[in-house]
Amino acid sequence: MSNEARVIDAAYKSVLAEWAARGIADRDQLAAALVDYRVRFAYHSGTIENPAITYHDTRDVFEDGRVVGFTGDPRTLFEIQNLKECHEVILDSFASQRVVDESFVLDVHRTLTQGTYDERRWVAGERPGTYKVGDYVVGTGDVGATPDQVRAEMATLLAEVSKAPVGNALTVAAYFHAAFENIHPFSDGNGRCGRELMNYLLLMRNHPPVVVFENDRRAYFGALEAWDAERDLEPMKAFLKVEAVRTWRLEARVFCTRR
Repeated sequence: MSNEARVIDAAYKSVLAEWAARGIADRDQLAAALVDYRVRFAYHSGTIENPAITYHDTRDVFEDGRVVGFTGDPRTLFEIQNLKECHEVILDSFASQRVVDESFVLDVHRTLTQGTYDERRWVAGERPGTYKVGDYVVGTGDVGATPDQVRAEMATLLAEVSKAPVGNALTVAAYFHAAFENIHPFSDGNGRCGRELMNYLLLMRNHPPVVVFENDRRAYFGALEAWDAERDLEPMKAFLKVEAVRTWRLEARVFCTRR
């Protein structure tokens, strides 16, 4: 292990210990712990796929419920509002200890994409909260299950995750996210949905959620592609360790915002 890896590993273990010490057991405690995280996560998760999203607008929507003088594409505001609403879904689901099953996946996707499907997708029969009906491929390897395969592949993935030991939080979350993006179950919103679900899985295993920082997108996509090409999960696990440290260690955060 390199010296850099040792430093990251030590910082990561410290982050885990501090999170465990919080003893978060209910919705209010979780909401308080995530009060700063929620805007940063929404901004970075949103802007990975939509560069028109800014930190300033995201903060205004989360804190004031509106953006004064906005002149951009209304879809951008819908996406930010949806990220805010999904944060509440995550808090409510944690409070009820809701399991990650097909119903939960579809609810999260519906929340994140309501009002954002363009006319082309709508005419093609695509809808928020439903698996894709058309064939879409992504990435350098043109990955993505065909529409007739999606339900079965998602059922297999969700069953695997439900049976995973509680203690293997990072491995379970990394595996779920890599496999979910490889399946690409929806016509749109797969990245946002996958990151929300990954973090919910972490929370349910007493692990702090992570921000996938927009300026780390090359490493992020590289980790996804390592799974697509070679079924190698180590790059994703290593990436999430770094992002966990950046998320919860102010001195390690290179926080880039667009105004």
